[in-house]
Amino acid sequence: MRWENLTDSDHARAADPALFGADAVTTRTFDTPEFRGITFHEVRARSILNRVPGASRMPFEWTVNPYRGCTHACVYCFARKTHSYLDLDTGLGFDSQIVVKVNAPELLRRQLASRRWQGEHVAMGTNVDCYQRAEGRYRLMPGIIEALTERANPFSILTKGTLILRDLEALTRAARVTDVGISVSVGFTDPELWRTVEPGTPAPERRLEVVRTLGEHGIGCGVLMAPVIPFLGDEPAQLRATVRAIAAAGATSVTPLVLHLRPGAREWFMAWLGRHHPHLVRRYERLYADGAYAPRWYQRRITRQVHELAQEYGVGPTRAGMPRRIAEPQVAPAPSEPVEPVQLSLI
Repeated sequence: MRWENLTDSDHARAADPALFGADAVTTRTFDTPEFRGITFHEVRARSILNRVPGASRMPFEWTVNPYRGCTHACVYCFARKTHSYLDLDTGLGFDSQIVVKVNAPELLRRQLASRRWQGEHVAMGTNVDCYQRAEGRYRLMPGIIEALTERANPFSILTKGTLILRDLEALTRAARVTDVGISVSVGFTDPELWRTVEPGTPAPERRLEVVRTLGEHGIGCGVLMAPVIPFLGDEPAQLRATVRAIAAAGATSVTPLVLHLRPGAREWFMAWLGRHHPHLVRRYERLYADGAYAPRWYQRRITRQVHELAQEYGVGPTRAGMPRRIAEPQVAPAPSEPVEPVQLSLI
């Protein structure tokens, strides 16, 4: 494996300083049902706050990613390419070779305390899921949330993992002092599609329970309806069923995102498509002939349909990354002296 050239930027030069060296890596396996077949590479990272490349479409500048690789094993995951920077396989290797930055909380605390840090918004779950199964063992997120809370630093989390509810108390404390944005990813509710394209994730209805539970505890939660998968999850009835379920869960917003197929993910997804839906291969080759993204006309059509359904079902405004904050507790007014009743007049 190539550890030495791994930097905090996916577009970094080989001469850039490495995030960690080979002498800082400990490889472990655990013979338990939930981790069988998975290898964990524990590293002590040298940096944890990552600046997003300027050319990125992302609406934020800084991210924290305590893990690389993801046991969710989503066949379309755009982050698969990042495993190739370590000379790791972007297919099964991405699903089963997980890099764990075991010093992430202490490192983040130190970097947030730097005079150079200006308190910018920090996004998490934007590369791989920070609440994937590994988090149940390594428990990095409580320390990360605590570090951000201590500095009242705004942050957001995107997840498919129900494990986020373990940290409900910590999120509630954070939301009292800073802007906290939580989004759950649910691209569809079709159980058969879920089992084949997102085999390591909690079922869509369990993710929507997360949305409902967070809302009941005063933390509004949006849904990133992603990905909408062409020809498999984009029928009007499928879109309606998904938006209806999102609305019933009390989501504050719904933001559709059509499947995109970047290098690394494209090859893995197309191989899966050839095995499971060979009749769709040529249609995908035509639809994605110009690159990683579906044509604008297709994206606009899906966005319009979802927005219309969201309006029909009463889901709030669709603004990606909109921060959610627990309302300040209302202080009851002091009792006033009783006054004599006054007759109101019309003039």
